[in-house]
Amino acid sequence: MQSSMVNRIKKLMMRRKIHNTLVRRCLGEILGTFVLLLFGCSAAAQVKTGNEMKGQFLSVNLSFAVGVMSAMYLCMGVSGAHLNPAVSLSFCVLGDLPWRFLLPYSLSQVFGAYLASAVVYTMYYDAIMMYSGGILTVYGPNETASIFATYPAPGMSVQTNIFDQVVGSATLLLCILPLSDKRNRPAPDALLPPIVAAVVLGIAMAMSSNCGGAINPARDLGPRLFTLTAGWGTEVFTCYDYFFLVPLVAPLFGALLGCFFYQVFIHWHLPDPEPETVESQPQDSAIQLKVVAL
Repeated sequence: MQSSMVNRIKKLMMRRKIHNTLVRRCLGEILGTFVLLLFGCSAAAQVKTGNEMKGQFLSVNLSFAVGVMSAMYLCMGVSGAHLNPAVSLSFCVLGDLPWRFLLPYSLSQVFGAYLASAVVYTMYYDAIMMYSGGILTVYGPNETASIFATYPAPGMSVQTNIFDQVVGSATLLLCILPLSDKRNRPAPDALLPPIVAAVVLGIAMAMSSNCGGAINPARDLGPRLFTLTAGWGTEVFTCYDYFFLVPLVAPLFGALLGCFFYQVFIHWHLPDPEPETVESQPQDSAIQLKVVAL
């Protein structure tokens, strides 16, 4: 009886299976980006509202790296675990992703980031209200908007912020493209998530003091949209001379620049893969020949 019930459950699950490839991939990107931001924004909320008594700047960087690794293991087999519109754009340019997938992928990533921000806000609501005194603002010593989206450090010019995001995104693509390049020295599929997580951690620790190190339009836009709807108001978009355009646009150009450098300096000059050697005879045939010779 138990076996028949299990079979019924399996059949029910198979009936609910989505057969549309694009829809399956979008669901993977939604959940993957959700996990990425759930780790990262939760750590940011804990550090901010705890006055750095429950974690520090490194805690947030490590949490985002763990989020990247976990998200990649989660959805890599379904969608490729792009988790970043800049990565999806780069793969479209390189021919690894159909162009018709770019917009659905990007919207899914933004939506996943939005959902994660909503969960983090609910989980840390009391702490956020106690820390901010009930006033949700972008400015001042008790601002809490930076828990979710990225904002520039005091005194940073627009040119510096743009250059920061271009370099960070270019570095990301420059470091992850060889990991799956069959003509180079590709990493085993099972090791891709921790390697990419280490790359993200390195970029976050080295290039995030100027403007938060978003290097991902979805990572910034999704939470920023949430803060707009959750009570922070339109300041999240208008503050610092419309700073939101920097993490939204600059990573796209940076990712393309990273692809260009990898193609021109590395990929075009890699040796052609050697043809696979075909065994002349199977092992059984070789044994038979030895027997006949004897």
